[in-house]
Amino acid sequence: MATTNPRVEFFFKKPSPWQAHYRALREILLSCPVTEELKWGVPAYQADGKNVVLVHGFKAYCAVLFPNGALLKDAKRVLIKQTEHVQAARQIRFTTVEEIQKLAPTLRAYVKEAIALQKSGAKVAFKKTTEFAVPAEFQAKLDSAPKLKAAFDQLTPGRQRAYLLYLSQAKQAKTREARVAKVVPRILAGKGLDD
Repeated sequence: MATTNPRVEFFFKKPSPWQAHYRALREILLSCPVTEELKWGVPAYQADGKNVVLVHGFKAYCAVLFPNGALLKDAKRVLIKQTEHVQAARQIRFTTVEEIQKLAPTLRAYVKEAIALQKSGAKVAFKKTTEFAVPAEFQAKLDSAPKLKAAFDQLTPGRQRAYLLYLSQAKQAKTREARVAKVVPRILAGKGLDD
């Protein structure tokens, strides 16, 4: 059984409607061969220094997140893709402690499988940046500004995808145009959307 990490204790003490849920999840996860760490302000359970599963909460539910959940077999059909653009991560969502207790054997099995996949070196096959749609407004700007096109091409694939997703999420052309105008200086400066 894994031991608790003092750096993570604050998470299990801060006010939240999910505290009983978090404690139930922690007990289950610590019964697995993992190390409890703190990543991005939430408990992360690791094997060989790599994240296997994280615990987090939202307004309507709390969840465990498997960073490479797309590789799991999901025999119980409980994994959820957070949004349409998420490629690797998968969640299991909970609204009651009873749901957590009922799924405890499944959680342990999924953690065990996730650890085995991590140790095997299995990787999620991510879509290439060229497979993402380029909004027409951004493509027109790239076509008319060679320096912008060159700067965009120099960005890492992850930064390129972040921009493409951000721009394509706008439903109206006017909003997409405003977003393009907003990101052009950042791209020219070689920065990502969140840098």
